[in-house]
Amino acid sequence: MDNKTDKKEETSNIAEPAWKKALGLGLRYGLPVVLTVLLVIYMFKKVNFTEMLDLIRHGVDYWWILLAMFISIFSHVFRAARWRLQLKALGIKPPFLALCCSIFGCYALNLVFPRLGEVWRCTYIASSEKASFTSVLGSMIGDRLADTLMVFLLLLFSLVVAYPAIEAFLTKYPVGRDLVGLVAQWWFWAAIIGAALLCWWLLRMFRHTSAVGKLKEMALNMWKGFSVVASMKGRWMFLWLTLCIWCCYYFQLYVAFYAFDFTRELCHTPGLAGGLIPCLVAFVLSSIGMAIPSNGGLGPWNLAVMFGLAIYGVSDAQGTAFSMLQWSGQTVMLIILGIFTMIYISVSRKGGRRAASLADKTIEEAETLS
Repeated sequence: MDNKTDKKEETSNIAEPAWKKALGLGLRYGLPVVLTVLLVIYMFKKVNFTEMLDLIRHGVDYWWILLAMFISIFSHVFRAARWRLQLKALGIKPPFLALCCSIFGCYALNLVFPRLGEVWRCTYIASSEKASFTSVLGSMIGDRLADTLMVFLLLLFSLVVAYPAIEAFLTKYPVGRDLVGLVAQWWFWAAIIGAALLCWWLLRMFRHTSAVGKLKEMALNMWKGFSVVASMKGRWMFLWLTLCIWCCYYFQLYVAFYAFDFTRELCHTPGLAGGLIPCLVAFVLSSIGMAIPSNGGLGPWNLAVMFGLAIYGVSDAQGTAFSMLQWSGQTVMLIILGIFTMIYISVSRKGGRRAASLADKTIEEAETLS
């Protein structure tokens, strides 16, 4: 008995070193902050700060920014409705308002700790519904995979409808010329195929290790969460809600075009489909930029929008003013929704405790009568 206890103590002492934990936390939470700061510094180094502030103070119709903030609420509600379909197929049926608040809280938390919001929303729903965390996480991964597929389709569509402008911009700048030349090289694609084969070989060679086992488990969860879409009831509704989510994302950026004179001009320029095409290019690039871990997308999202607007002749100062104001409006809305979520969780917990105590009293009374 003592030997077993000693062994348990020994194994507990062979815990992960403190420096490894600190390094892991630093990479998880510190790296996004560093990336955000560096990208914001880079963005403002390219900009005439005085001109940008003047545009924000005197050249904005803020009603359009408020409308964009309002539209963003519907994107979160549609996302909650779409997630409910996946969870229902897994036998998990949380209240719709709880799902909405899980989405609100997820994005609000991502402002401070990038990517932690997704873990929190899964934990919140799994704990409140006494459901398997792994199953809920798998559905969330499926949710994100659907978004990734949507970004890829939008990228292909934007390359078709806006190819002349994108090609002209890329070939104008050295980085663009280098990028186009790189993609045209046979060894570039050979290197990608070689890297994929190397990954496959490493996974096969070390398939019995715990690290590969975790990767397999993650892959199975991803597949389970995504594959349920193909077999569940309401899969066509899932596709419809996906379209609604991304339409909200797109139009909250498009209506912001009318807040500034220089972007409003794009809406009246012949050949640009009323500004829909420039907005699509900026929107797709900003969606790709959101894949870079940063606090609420600050930095990569703004630079991507600036890049998209620059294709159509918008200056760096103008692009920065537009992106910063639009980002700030969305951030304010997320903070408001985050506060609403905190209030909802607090009230629902008190209500749950009251319901539990009432149920206990009812059971006691029933036992007394019997």
